[in-house]
Amino acid sequence: MSEEPESVSAEASGQEGVTPDRLLHTGAVERPTAEDLVLASGRDLNPRNLEWARRRLAEDGRSAVDRLLP
Repeated sequence: MSEEPESVSAEASGQEGVTPDRLLHTGAVERPTAEDLVLASGRDLNPRNLEWARRRLAEDGRSAVDRLLP
């Protein structure tokens, strides 16, 4: 793994569009947020999608994210 600081963008490191492993998390410790669910679904972050995600999390809890990801 690279020793680059987290503030270095992926573009500057020559890996445009690739998130460094050190910035990824599984959510195993913290509850997923509505923003996490929207992003996992591939939708745009906007008020309508955030409300959709809040409802899904209220109904399904953590498994709402599990259902979206392989």
